[in-house]
Amino acid sequence: MLISVIIPAYNEEIYLGETLKSIQRAKEFLLKKDAVPTEIIVVDNDSTDSTSDLARSCGASVVEEPKRNIARVRNAGANSAKGDVLVFIDADTIVPDQLLWRINQAMASPSCFGGAVDTVYRPAKTLVKIYLQWWRILGKLAGMAQGATQFFRRDVYASLLGYDESLYMGEDVDFHWRLKQFAKQLDAGVCFIEDIQV
Repeated sequence: MLISVIIPAYNEEIYLGETLKSIQRAKEFLLKKDAVPTEIIVVDNDSTDSTSDLARSCGASVVEEPKRNIARVRNAGANSAKGDVLVFIDADTIVPDQLLWRINQAMASPSCFGGAVDTVYRPAKTLVKIYLQWWRILGKLAGMAQGATQFFRRDVYASLLGYDESLYMGEDVDFHWRLKQFAKQLDAGVCFIEDIQV
């Protein structure tokens, strides 16, 4: 088993270093607990800053995707990944040490095709905070999940033909919705990890 962490990035040099450090800690935690290796891939979406250099200096592999389309960027990362499980993490997300271990636990069940990790946004502005909290609750009720931290089996990703590149945004919610429908057809399910948050 190999887990591939894929990070779409456009001009993320300000945040990416801390994100990669947190993923490295999660990678080490998983390796120590379950002896499961992890690869880290940053997909640089034609950044004009030093995103790629920073990623390489932190030990990540870098894939270049010049076309500005987030679904295409996600697909480029998935297509270059070698893992059995694909984990997408936003470039400005700090993950807890247990993240990859919890994902590995969830994916140990053959009936779990993939899922998402609970996300808590921490904006400074009250109005934005209220909106995002509303979106979080609505997403839980409707069974939707955005891509701050999504994960799924590689073969399921292939069956769903990846992220829909015709969508300008919302490709992550669309993919999760299709993932749920696909799992339901095969008497499987998706996992929503709530005991840790990103």
